[in-house]
Amino acid sequence: MITQRISKLREKMMENNVQAYIIPTSDFHETEYVCEYFVCRKYMSGFTGSAGVLVVLLDKAALWTDGRYFIQAANQLEGTGIDLMRMGQPGVPEIDAYIVENLKENDTVGFDGRVMNTKDALAYKSVFDLAHLNMNVNLDLVNDVWTDRPQLPSTPTFHYSEKFAGESMESKLSRLRAFLNENKVDSIVLTSVDQIAWLYNLRAHDIPNFPVALAYSIVSLDSASIYMDASRLDELSEEEFRKNNVTVCGYNDIYSATKTLSGSVLVDPSSVNYAIVSNLRAKPVFKESPIILWKALKNETELKCTKWAHIKDGVAVTKFMYWLKKNAGKIEMSEMSVQSKLQVFRSEQENYLEDSFDTICAYKEHAAMMHYSSKPETNVEITNSGMLLIDSGGQYLEGTTDITRTFVLGDISEEERYWFTKALRGHIRLSDAHFLFGCSGINLDILARGPLWDQDVDYQCGTGHGVGHLLNVHESPNGFRWRVLPHRNEMCVLDEGMITSNEPGVYCEGKFGIRHENEMVVVKGNVNNYGQFMHFEPITFVPFDLDGLDVSLLTNEEKAWLNNYHKEVLEKISPYLTNDEAEWLKSACRSI
Repeated sequence: MITQRISKLREKMMENNVQAYIIPTSDFHETEYVCEYFVCRKYMSGFTGSAGVLVVLLDKAALWTDGRYFIQAANQLEGTGIDLMRMGQPGVPEIDAYIVENLKENDTVGFDGRVMNTKDALAYKSVFDLAHLNMNVNLDLVNDVWTDRPQLPSTPTFHYSEKFAGESMESKLSRLRAFLNENKVDSIVLTSVDQIAWLYNLRAHDIPNFPVALAYSIVSLDSASIYMDASRLDELSEEEFRKNNVTVCGYNDIYSATKTLSGSVLVDPSSVNYAIVSNLRAKPVFKESPIILWKALKNETELKCTKWAHIKDGVAVTKFMYWLKKNAGKIEMSEMSVQSKLQVFRSEQENYLEDSFDTICAYKEHAAMMHYSSKPETNVEITNSGMLLIDSGGQYLEGTTDITRTFVLGDISEEERYWFTKALRGHIRLSDAHFLFGCSGINLDILARGPLWDQDVDYQCGTGHGVGHLLNVHESPNGFRWRVLPHRNEMCVLDEGMITSNEPGVYCEGKFGIRHENEMVVVKGNVNNYGQFMHFEPITFVPFDLDGLDVSLLTNEEKAWLNNYHKEVLEKISPYLTNDEAEWLKSACRSI
């Protein structure tokens, strides 16, 4: 089926005199997780990972993805005729270099400018211009192939109350206009749905696991417009828009509206799509949107709410852990049934809306695939042996959660125990970090990787990512990584109120996978003549499975951290458990 789709796409390419066609993962808004209307790369390649770019030539095709998906992509691309390009590996060309190498002068590269951000499009253009290649940026050729393509979503909105958001729409618009004034620009174009959701305290369910509305916005010094179907607005949001003089326009009117802007217009080239920028007649000012940092710095209300969301989530996952450890090998269960069971426990919590991403429930060797997703054709029985990795999270009105635990269900090998402990040592070392203000994730990442690097082992992904507030589970601009990746905005200075995951792991292809993940908030410590010291406060509270530990590999400091953490888990979670669950938790949180 994939080969037939590629063949039809090539027919459309020839009709349009296009020799190379680029299909990124993104939608019109540069979101990571997209609705079904926008899964063009998945439709054309069969690869289901959240990161990847497909390039189709008239005689071959290739897909680029990162280390999180190497195993998964190799399996899903088998038999499609699409070559796998393992990004960052020796000898693997960049996308633009691959295209230049395979095309000749005056050939044309095509893509849909609505799903390509301006930064990437301009980077391609500079390379293709030097190679004397043309660019056609107004081609949605996949739409011509995808005859049963789903409709764009249009779910009802809901106003996100200030009691959860901590700041009003009026205040946020004032902040944004002050920024425009300080930077001497007349307006800003916003296309990132998470930024628009934050600015207008607006939520919806257009994208699975990501409670936002597909919308655009233009804010100037004296006006504001949001571009979406007005019929889907809830009464509270309509009222707030009226109070703040926000005009509601049709979704696709953004393209005509940008043509009418005058003066200078701030556009974030990493998020605003190239089709919009190509429409501008006003002077574009390329600058990062200030909202990225503002929404990463959680206010007091957001922090209070999200801590409560994590207590509820901790209760759900702890109840699940009790159920799993008690029943593994005694009742029939599989990857898919187990992840459904976990969702049931979450759904029992007040103000639960949905999961924050598709659960990764991976048994034994499946866990070596970092972003494995169990399907009917891969679903396996779970018994009382080996390890089960579950990476999951919830969207609650109070906030967004993300947690990974690796559960020991029976006998494991000494090798598995060794790496279980090494990965947990990395998690503990980063959790316990004390550092001077001014550090970013790149300064601290080695704390997590150190115990693995000592053994010449690495995990080919970041150590952690920012987390939104009833928004995207992967949020810029904070995170942990050992090197800067130009296409990822995650290396800002770690500041008070930022929430970041901490999730080192070990992945051994064909054997096992291990990951330990908590969310942490950055807090201020002591200040002295050396400067402002900072540290992390965990906000995830679920036991780590002590059955996987080789305690002899831990230092005294690491043991103390783990004992103190489990003491907190016991204090915070026990009051919401049954007597049997609470008794079990005492054992699960025993001192080592």
